[in-house]
Amino acid sequence: MKPIIRLPAIDRRVLLSSLAMLPVLSVSLRSNSAMAQAQSDPLPSWNDGATKASILDFVARVTTQDGPYFVPVDQRIATFDNDGTLWIEQPMYIQLAFALDRVKAMAPMHPEWKTKQPFAAVLDNDLKALAASGEKGLVEIIAVTHADMTTAEFEKIVTDWLATARDRRFKRPYTELVYQPMLELLAYLRASGFKTFIVSGGGIEFMRPWTERIYGIPPEQVVGSSIKTRFEIKDGAPTLFRLPDVNFIDDKAGKPIGINSHIGRRPIAAFGNSDGDLEMLQWATLGASGARFGLIVHHTDAEREYAYDRDSHFGKLDVALDAAAVNKWAVVDMKKDWKRIFAFD
Repeated sequence: MKPIIRLPAIDRRVLLSSLAMLPVLSVSLRSNSAMAQAQSDPLPSWNDGATKASILDFVARVTTQDGPYFVPVDQRIATFDNDGTLWIEQPMYIQLAFALDRVKAMAPMHPEWKTKQPFAAVLDNDLKALAASGEKGLVEIIAVTHADMTTAEFEKIVTDWLATARDRRFKRPYTELVYQPMLELLAYLRASGFKTFIVSGGGIEFMRPWTERIYGIPPEQVVGSSIKTRFEIKDGAPTLFRLPDVNFIDDKAGKPIGINSHIGRRPIAAFGNSDGDLEMLQWATLGASGARFGLIVHHTDAEREYAYDRDSHFGKLDVALDAAAVNKWAVVDMKKDWKRIFAFD
């Protein structure tokens, strides 16, 4: 089993997923077989069972014309958390890893950081000292690494980092550490007339540069936390400048507010993995008529990914796990329900 590095609790609000040539006939038969399988099973990386059946049943109900639970296409809204739901969030949120790497990249321009906390802790890879700096220290790191630049400059920094950064355990780009079963689910919902949105506590401008390429979700369908920006004319051109001030935190009770502000429709399906997604799941499924669907990804596979829930400092799943039983939300048992976790498995 792979251990998870434990850090003292960190509030997410501070941090503002060829075969060789064969005879022609054989190729044709294999191709036709693969196509038939894809058409007959839209979720091939999911094991047969109650969780998979509940997804298929929900989609069938809301897409059956003239059925009692039919939902018009324009109302088929599905919202997905990102960290821990679509891609990994252990041993720390990927955006936090980005911020720590940014501190190291910027350090040559700030020699004073060698002796100044919390930056010295980052440069020394001293996670205990970093955690001891508390929320104040993390806010300072986020402000330094995410602000005082244009939105275009920040997008390039994020894009360049994702192109070179590698996860320490899997030795792969973070954008390869997305959950194959969830990619299939996104594609299945879109093929069934759903519009899919990301609603994440992560930074909206950290996610937007890559979500369309990785998830098929365009930037205008990404809802996330944000810092304040200022419009200005620079060298005769209009720009948006990122300021070191929090604008909105799209986590916990902030998620329904973000959904209302950005989407303008209440989702009929919501997917998450932590207590930070509880209110989004409640907003999507409770107190509304018609068919509704909620799903929680429970990380139970320490061998292929990670196993964590109630005691985790990242992606803690406690209250929402209990609420799932009460509200009849589906719960993915990652070890049991997923044939594979990543595309490279």
